[in-house]
Amino acid sequence: MRCRQLLLATACLWALSCASLLRASTPDGLLRVSLNKNKLDREALAAAKVDRQHDSRRPRAAGGGDVPLIDYLNTQYFGIACYFHHRYKSGKSSTYKADGETCKITYGSGSIVGFFSKDNVLVGDLVVKSQKFIETTREPSISFILGKFDGILGLGYREISVGKAPPIWQSMKEQKLLKENVFSFWLNRNPDASSGGELVFGGVDPKHFKGNHTYVPVSRKGYWQFNMGDLLIDGHSTGFCAKGCAAIADSGTSLLAGPTAIVAQVNHAIEAEGIISTECKEVVSQYGEMILNLLIAQTNPQKVCSQIGLCMFDGIHSVSEGIESVVGKENLGSDVMCSACQMAVVWIENQLRENKTKEMILQYANQLCERLPSPNGESTVSCHQISKMPNLAFTIANKTFTLTPEQYIVKLDQGGQTVCISGFMAFDIPPPRGPLWILGDVFMGAYHTVFDFGKDRIGFAKSA
Repeated sequence: MRCRQLLLATACLWALSCASLLRASTPDGLLRVSLNKNKLDREALAAAKVDRQHDSRRPRAAGGGDVPLIDYLNTQYFGIACYFHHRYKSGKSSTYKADGETCKITYGSGSIVGFFSKDNVLVGDLVVKSQKFIETTREPSISFILGKFDGILGLGYREISVGKAPPIWQSMKEQKLLKENVFSFWLNRNPDASSGGELVFGGVDPKHFKGNHTYVPVSRKGYWQFNMGDLLIDGHSTGFCAKGCAAIADSGTSLLAGPTAIVAQVNHAIEAEGIISTECKEVVSQYGEMILNLLIAQTNPQKVCSQIGLCMFDGIHSVSEGIESVVGKENLGSDVMCSACQMAVVWIENQLRENKTKEMILQYANQLCERLPSPNGESTVSCHQISKMPNLAFTIANKTFTLTPEQYIVKLDQGGQTVCISGFMAFDIPPPRGPLWILGDVFMGAYHTVFDFGKDRIGFAKSA
């Protein structure tokens, strides 16, 4: 069977597959996976790109247990502080069952080749019987060489599972091992804390959050996808998702990934340094006034770029063929012009709502062009200016989830010095699947997250 190519990171935990890592059960009936901390550096962040940038991211009838894990650089969460990869040896297991189906998975920063097997998996004192998994035989990417994890514990839905193998939480559910059909993440973002957080199977730990969770239904099974609203900068709409966007909660993505049009606005607001896009500035220079006049004339924003000849129109949206992002492409041509036009429409429309003058609007759009993210996704900021940066907020289920600058700026150690980067990176998914946000560890660190597969919903509450 041909394995599907993953388009995004699934909601997953980077973990070792060693049963010896697991501790004894706890009296409250929850299976805990604890996490420890290490300091952040830029080299490791690059190695962790497999976490966040993939090709387009509990029974309780018996007992429970703690699984000690380590948080490496706030980007990888794995089983123990090891620097060499442990290997599974089926010949030493009396419960091993051969499968033989071969598989290849291609990620945005690497690929693996292997074959399926079945064996009992020990999680705490819970035995998940005949769990199907992949034994990897080839990992050519440097991301896997530098990665501190020995395996990947996929926690997405079966719909995107390679070979339709059931995720371990589904096996736990079917074998009636869990007290509640949920798992929950608490990611400790305090760099000075020894504990990196905890993954709990079968329920939630009330010590890890404040108040009540706000739940939103899963809108599309596969990734843990749901519908969200706008992104606000100091309470002001960024426009692009004003009528709603799709979002994915994903512990396997280190940062926050979203539409370039919004990320550029965020970078402008926090004075992040990205690349200067010649094509973007050319669009603003040559077509900015025309875009402005069309919007003033009440032209449908979705049709503006097609009317000035930079995009085609599919009946609903202005589109370009084959474009996924305005960055990271070598052969862009007219696709970049179309994407730049679409972003300029969003920016100019926002400024019109603020009743700005024509000169101010075009100057603002030109400045945003200079704030487009770098091809690698990161944009640097001044560590000394963090306290002056605005709060950013996502609207989910008609409630506001605020991120302070201290929460959305990621600090890295580089040669004994601290480098600060924006927690936002550009990631463009076109309609009808997009626009789409990936709420990774930056968001999940601020908000305790519950993945309720019993009711197909996701819950968020302030982390404690």
